[in-house]
Amino acid sequence: MRSLLFVPADSPGKLGKALGCGADAIILDLEDSISPERKEAARAGAAGFLLAQTLSAPERPRLIVRVNGLATGLIDADLDAIVPARPDAIMLPKVEGGASVVHVDAKLTAREALHGVAEGSIRIVAIATETAPALFLAGTYRGASQRLVALTWGAEDLSAELGAEANRDAQGHFLDPYRLARTLCIAAAAAAEVQALDTVYVDFRNEAGLRRECEEARRDGFTGKMAIHPGQVATINEVFTPTPAAIAKAQAIIAAFAACPGAGVVSIEDVMYDRPHIAKAERLLARAKAAGLV
Repeated sequence: MRSLLFVPADSPGKLGKALGCGADAIILDLEDSISPERKEAARAGAAGFLLAQTLSAPERPRLIVRVNGLATGLIDADLDAIVPARPDAIMLPKVEGGASVVHVDAKLTAREALHGVAEGSIRIVAIATETAPALFLAGTYRGASQRLVALTWGAEDLSAELGAEANRDAQGHFLDPYRLARTLCIAAAAAAEVQALDTVYVDFRNEAGLRRECEEARRDGFTGKMAIHPGQVATINEVFTPTPAAIAKAQAIIAAFAACPGAGVVSIEDVMYDRPHIAKAERLLARAKAAGLV
């Protein structure tokens, strides 16, 4: 998944338009964008939207529901409403380490059994940095659940918890506490062997700022980014889609090692590559294949 677009689950018009915006995934939001008095309507809206989709996942965006966090007391009602409608995944906010994922895995397993949904078919994307305790638990996701497919991070809730006046500087760059959270997310995803997704860019009319942040995220190891506006999707997809040059380089690295099975190092155009470059090349080609480029 390169681009994941948030859409309030109580807005049928926005949900309908989101299907055609080019996002790899649509996140039907039951959490922050929904007021307390609209939660039940949002659950019904999310379930109805999911049930109305008849195309298989490869032919449509992935459909993810952001539920409310474990501490809110609302997640059970969320899952009761949406599991029968079979989303591709849930997005779990306010996660505090692998124990939170294990807890929600159990909740999903019980409801899948109750509603005849194949066990494990609903995956989990976890937001790993929204609370202060979560930062100290970033290394605990490995092996927590086979459902876990991605980790992402957030700065807005974390800044509120820290009592910070701002989370970005005057140039729009994240300040140190949030750069730490970002780094922990990348490391946690790598340790758990799942996808790392960058957080939202809230200045949605600033295309140059969005592009810069996408390019920095790709450089550092993120393979996708969340969006809050359909207008951000094209830029996110472009930046996180491997270029022909990058694909050719990855293919050359793999071919060079295949030609020298016992080699620890190969040379391509006077540049030396060692075996860790194989894994990097394979990951890039997997993303290219998912985008239909190879």
